[in-house]
Amino acid sequence: MASNKRTDSDKIDRTIHEPSRYEIMSILYVVENTDFVFLLRQTGFSGGNLSTHLQKLKAAGFITIQKEFLNNKPHTTIALNNDGRKAFEDYRSQMQKTLNTLPDIPEGGS
Repeated sequence: MASNKRTDSDKIDRTIHEPSRYEIMSILYVVENTDFVFLLRQTGFSGGNLSTHLQKLKAAGFITIQKEFLNNKPHTTIALNNDGRKAFEDYRSQMQKTLNTLPDIPEGGS
């Protein structure tokens, strides 16, 4: 019989939990803002892959994306907004709570 009880891991934000989006959010958390090229270099993602993840984070309301032209070249700036910063902090807190519920493994045990 399945339990209806929510576990700590049920509360983890799945948008952030996806590894690629977690990596992007981690980078954005420690910088005020950055540009698309910097994120490409830091993550090693393809341009299309990075764009897709950024659009999902934007749709979730976590980031702002500003597009402009500098010297007649497109320039995209990405920043974690206040909601995104709070969501990432909540995610970190919830992950820590979830990890803290794991039992210790005895030395030499598996």
